[in-house]
Amino acid sequence: MRKKNIRKHIYRKHPDRAVGDITAHSYLDAVCIDEENGIYAVRKSFLEPLVPLHVQKKTWGKEHQIKCDSNECIQACNFAVRSGMRTFQCHHVRSLDYCSANAIQTVLQEEKINEMVKNMWFGEQEKQQCLQLQSQAATAHVPASVNVSMKSEHKLFISVYEPSLSYCSRLGRVMVAYDKRMNTWHCPCTKPRLSCIHKYMAKWHLFETQMHLFKKEQSTEMISETIKQEPLAENMGITYPPENDQLRRMVSYIHSSKRYPAVLPDILSVQNEEYPVQLLPLETLCSTCPGDIVLGPPVLITSQAQIVSLTGVQKGVHTYCKQCSKCGMLYRYQEYQDGLHNFDDGVILTLHLCIFLRNSLQAHTAVSRVFDALEETFKTPLPSRDRLLDAYLHFEALTAHEYKYSCVNCGYFPSVVVMDRHEKGLFSMPFSDIEPVPEDFTGEVNSKDFWDCVSVEMIARGLTSSDRNNPFTVHPSYHFWAPWIGQDTRRSDKVLNTEFLKAQGGADDINVTEDRLTSQLMNLKVDALRMLCEECGVDFNGSKIDLILRLRTKMQNKQDYNKVFEMICGASGGLAAIMCPCGIVYSLKFNIGAESPRDFADMLLAWKHLPNVSVYDSAQGLVNHTNGREPGNLPFQPHEGRLAPPTPENVQAAKDGTLKIHLPWILEPNTENVEDDSHPCTKSSQHYVLCDKPDEGNSKDEKDILRRIDLVPELAGHLNSKVAKQFFAEMMKNDYFLNKMSPSACVFLVRNIVHHHNEKKERQSIEKIKRNVWNVGSSPDSVDNSDSWVIITRVIE
Repeated sequence: MRKKNIRKHIYRKHPDRAVGDITAHSYLDAVCIDEENGIYAVRKSFLEPLVPLHVQKKTWGKEHQIKCDSNECIQACNFAVRSGMRTFQCHHVRSLDYCSANAIQTVLQEEKINEMVKNMWFGEQEKQQCLQLQSQAATAHVPASVNVSMKSEHKLFISVYEPSLSYCSRLGRVMVAYDKRMNTWHCPCTKPRLSCIHKYMAKWHLFETQMHLFKKEQSTEMISETIKQEPLAENMGITYPPENDQLRRMVSYIHSSKRYPAVLPDILSVQNEEYPVQLLPLETLCSTCPGDIVLGPPVLITSQAQIVSLTGVQKGVHTYCKQCSKCGMLYRYQEYQDGLHNFDDGVILTLHLCIFLRNSLQAHTAVSRVFDALEETFKTPLPSRDRLLDAYLHFEALTAHEYKYSCVNCGYFPSVVVMDRHEKGLFSMPFSDIEPVPEDFTGEVNSKDFWDCVSVEMIARGLTSSDRNNPFTVHPSYHFWAPWIGQDTRRSDKVLNTEFLKAQGGADDINVTEDRLTSQLMNLKVDALRMLCEECGVDFNGSKIDLILRLRTKMQNKQDYNKVFEMICGASGGLAAIMCPCGIVYSLKFNIGAESPRDFADMLLAWKHLPNVSVYDSAQGLVNHTNGREPGNLPFQPHEGRLAPPTPENVQAAKDGTLKIHLPWILEPNTENVEDDSHPCTKSSQHYVLCDKPDEGNSKDEKDILRRIDLVPELAGHLNSKVAKQFFAEMMKNDYFLNKMSPSACVFLVRNIVHHHNEKKERQSIEKIKRNVWNVGSSPDSVDNSDSWVIITRVIE
């Protein structure tokens, strides 16, 4: 190991020693940037990369404040309080005991920013924004911008004042970073290549103090974004693979009795040098016949099976089956103890390869691309990519995942949720393929039965040659197509899917405006647009823009609008999700038609406890729809889910920024007048629907200003309302292979990918708690996350 890598090795392999105790000889570098309010910039960690964050420690005056801007530290404090360690302070706060440095205060001159405008570093509009922010900072008696010295050779950090509290400015400041080598700017409030007011202020500050950095070349954030072969069975008169009833019995047996553990032993998830060349079933007695009926001798299925691993292909493997002489039940090799996964008796994957494929999908790499690379490396032809993908899906279907879909911080019933959708769809199918809805269907679907059927289909693919020959194939339908909600979060196995009512209602029941439909038209290719124009009786000659303009004019007619809507959104699918602010997905709904408030209402009404705060971009539409479905017991109340009565005085106060609505039960459970239907965590029966600031323009009703998140001090600066959009931004990277899959395989794989996403975040949260809560000289006694959320205890050594 190289000397320079020792600290990183300690952080990764010995997390209990990565963050040592804070002493006079070992502490994080810090500098005071606002003496009056006790705001400091503290180095984030002892390890590289060197990045500062804001910490407040004010122990004088009327209001004392001790806060850390790190999300990890906030979670660690919450865990510590729940575990009885109320005096806990993170290592950033404790490092301030040894801070004696004050940052140099620089007064920015207007002459300098005028010179920047003259040299076209930015425009007149940006200049006015900077001057306004400087004026606001002067009014608040805080520095507008401060150079944070962190002894970095290549990066400069500027702390910029931000008057409004948000997820990236919890303490009223934002840290802007400038990389001198790459000539790049970074601000947590926006994407790397986009500009913002904080970057403008940081540029003004550096132009004032370090003018030599400004070269005559364009900064990078100004650049716009571009953006099966049948096995050779010598079965001696035995029909293999089985058919009809024998196939159902064999698939049912594998699904119920041959499951793999969710967490494989370490010895099985690593690559072996050699694997057995004869794979025989271990069963000796029939599992269905009464009494001890001995199975027949092993019968050869094929002698040309191949084991595919990350290091090569082992050919000439023999696979066998056994049959019960009484009932005819067939048994094959389906064991995991050898580190192998048998798919169809001809293709066997190593468990090490299966784990690698799982991690590749988390990195948005398609299974086919992994095998393309392996085939090129091995210089050996591999089975078809579809067959290998089915083999991986078969492996995940046999793995006993719990699919908990819950967060160790928020428990089974989060009090605050963020909801969003992925509009582009995960699969495509024509309306004619959807089965009619039974007359007695009420919208209830058994979620457990549906997802078991999807898993059984994946297992049956190892015994059938194609989906056409697979009797277990699940086709999309309104009456048997269920969302996934964690077992401990939902009321029961019966969940809601009322999409059939959405289809009957047409576009009126769907949250699709004319502008959004036009934006969908822009994504179509010219040939598809010409076909659509022909269907609507519109001239299909001309450019793409001409076709879209003609269709937009045609959509003024209600009938033509519904026709365009049906062709564009009617069966494009889509993914709706409900998440907690920590980024854990709690509910997934795979839409057959376009997304609407009905989809989120279906999921929320199936929850055991409705969240107290739901963040959704079409808040009023969700309230109208959900309350309309439950008029006797309104789900969203009081004030129709608004924070205050929609009086002219409250609306004006919200516009002026003087209205603040406190919801103290978000931080501390309500102890007064607790009602029977109150939330188990907050003890409050109030349910609000709020909207994120970028989405507030979706509502034309001025009363909806009372749904703004920043009206609630307990949420402003603490709630990451963009968490769902960030999640879907990552999921969109999988569209290139998910869109090509069958509907059932697509929903199975998406649920599995999201499950591993949740599991990874849970592991990271627990490790961060271990690393941040316990100090040197103490060790964990237990970490219990079996009851909704994690509770920790500590034993002093």
